[in-house]
Order: sequence, then C-alpha cells, then structure tokens
Amino acid sequence: MGDRLRTGRARTLTVADRAAFVRAQTRLAPVAFVPEVRLHQADEATALWHLTEAELGLGDLQPPFWAFAWAGGQGLARFILDHPGIVAGKRVLDFASGSGLVAIAAAKAGAALVEAVDIDPFAHAAIQENMAANAVAVTAQCADLIGTRPAVDIVLAGDVFYDRSFAAAATPWFGALAAAGVTVLAGDPGRHYRPRRGVREIAAYDVPVHPALEDAALKRVAVLSVDADVGVEPG
Repeated sequence: MGDRLRTGRARTLTVADRAAFVRAQTRLAPVAFVPEVRLHQADEATALWHLTEAELGLGDLQPPFWAFAWAGGQGLARFILDHPGIVAGKRVLDFASGSGLVAIAAAKAGAALVEAVDIDPFAHAAIQENMAANAVAVTAQCADLIGTRPAVDIVLAGDVFYDRSFAAAATPWFGALAAAGVTVLAGDPGRHYRPRRGVREIAAYDVPVHPALEDAALKRVAVLSVDADVGVEPG
C-alpha cells in the first residue's frame, strides 16, 4: 500500500487515492450500538493520524474522525433509527459527518434526501465507501457550511461540542437554523463545550465506546433538540 499511495507533499490526492487509503487502513464491521449500520473502522487513532501524514506525505491534517463511530454519533444514529418518523420524507443534513454514520441512519430511516458534509477530504471518501457498504443514497460534500442556510428540514450533528472554537462557531449557527424553522438535533456525550442554554434533552443512551477514544467503556449520550436561543458557552 505504501508504494502505491506515497505521493509527495506537492501532489493533491485524488478521490480514488483517499478511498483506497480508507479501505486499506480500516475494516468493515457493524457499529457497536447501531449494528444495522456497517462502517469502515480503524483500531487506533493516533497511529492512523501519523500514518496519514507520513505515508501520504501530507501535513496539517484533521484527526481521522472519519475512521471511528464516535459516541455522540452512535447515540444520535440510534435515536433516528428508533424514531424514523422524525426524518421520514424529510430533507436531512448530517453536519460534521465524519464516517457518515448519522447520515446513513437517516437514509435507512426513510429520509427523502440526505446530505453528509465534512471539511475533511478523507471523511468525504469514507462517507462514500460507507454509503456503498450500506446500500443507501447519501450525497457527500467536502465543505464548510457554517453560516449558510442549507435547503433542508433537519440538521443532525453527532459529537460536535468537543472543541471551543468549533463549538463557538457552530452553536450560533444551529440557533439561527432553529429560528428559521429547521429542526436541529445533536448527539452529545457530555463534551465540555456543550451549550447549557437553549437545548432540550429528548433521549439518552449508554453507548459502548472504543477504548482508544474515551476515558470510559460506556458514555452517557444525550440527544439534544437545539432551540433558537441556544447559548454559545457552557454554563
């Protein structure tokens, strides 16, 4: 695999290059808490991150969020599959999609249109691979949609309150979308920058998590409905 994908720092990888890397560095397996969905999943995060930088000759990359089923995403995907009427027949956006887990769950639950968006080109490749593995139709975008008004009915966000600057940008956008009539649901396992104002817990799950990712074998994941007056900072 190394000789085939070592490209040098000057070259931009193709979609096929990234897809091949995703397949080579992961294994296709059911998600622990959402076994209806199979994902290409890695066994260890840090080594994969370093390999992505060194083997592909690329620096300053996002961590490989796309290679794991994170706790918040698992809880949100479980909620969608258990309550398909929430998305059935609706236009759905899975924001910061990572592996595409929540988008795939929405498609399986009968959404009329599902878009998965992430700024990481490797996530874009992983979403396409995972979509094909689950035989669902999801449109993948590599883009930053914060501040825009996507033409959707529902925005889903799994595990997005882990970073101060990211949460500070995404949270008021969620509020603006909610004020415009868009349903915004987030899955959160108690991350530090989860807003305390303007969110309502509508479900909770004890989700098994990868030992390399979290500090406990189970994480309590809240499914949150985000209101227009959502607070930017945690209380």
